[in-house]
Amino acid sequence: MKRIFSLAVVGLATFGTLALGSASASAATQPASVSASTTTTAASAATALQGTVSAPLASPKPDTKGPKGPTGPGVDDITIDLNGVNGKPSQSIVLMLGLTVLSVAPAILLLCTSFTKIFVVLSITRNALGLSNVPPNQVLAGLAIFISLFIMGPVASQVNDNAIQPYLKGEKSVSEAVAAAEPSVREFLTKHTRKDDLALFTKVSGSAKPANAQAVPMTTLIPAFVLSELRAAFIIGFVIYVPFLIIDLVISAALMSMGMMMLPPVTVAMPFKLLLFVLVNGWGLIVTSLVGSYQ
Repeated sequence: MKRIFSLAVVGLATFGTLALGSASASAATQPASVSASTTTTAASAATALQGTVSAPLASPKPDTKGPKGPTGPGVDDITIDLNGVNGKPSQSIVLMLGLTVLSVAPAILLLCTSFTKIFVVLSITRNALGLSNVPPNQVLAGLAIFISLFIMGPVASQVNDNAIQPYLKGEKSVSEAVAAAEPSVREFLTKHTRKDDLALFTKVSGSAKPANAQAVPMTTLIPAFVLSELRAAFIIGFVIYVPFLIIDLVISAALMSMGMMMLPPVTVAMPFKLLLFVLVNGWGLIVTSLVGSYQ
């Protein structure tokens, strides 16, 4: 029995030793296989990535020719036409030109019409009466504007018939309309400009003597016209001032003879000035003289 028990113990020990050895061998073999598979997978991924980088995707070439029009290349042959489809100017262009004219309208009104002389004469008349703010400047400016429109009516009609209406109908371009409007304006300015003033600005500018009135540039004609208008306005103002100056002298002499030196002569003379101005219909005479000076 003892021998049989000893053999059994020895057999069990031998079997345990063999089992432990096989387990250790399998555990040592499994990490090596995992490492080998991981290395193989990484190598294949690197090879695929290298192939992707070495062969980039082909990008489409940009089209540099541009869209083709019905008669040739579209990009290089694009033109902008200010007129509409029927040859008439578009509403946007007409609106832009209207705003431009409104922006320069004060300069045109002051320099190319009779407004300057009329407003100066009316202001001198107010000062001759001894009135500083009556009528106010707004009233005088409004009256001068409407008198100027009355005087410039024929010129405005010619400009409208020869330039503005043909342009709006598409019969003339902008440059042609300006060229058609210039003769009417030039004729008015030349007719009411003194030759001495034209010679003065021609000499100051250093340009040659023009052969005729049509050869005078507008940059010389417009300031000469304004200078002539101011001269005529001062002459009319002097004529208006003389009767009121006589009234002031008579009133001052009468007050001095009566010993009323503390009483201002202007205060006493103003009612007589107003009475005289109303009796002779002063406003009518002034307007008639101004309108008649342009006919």
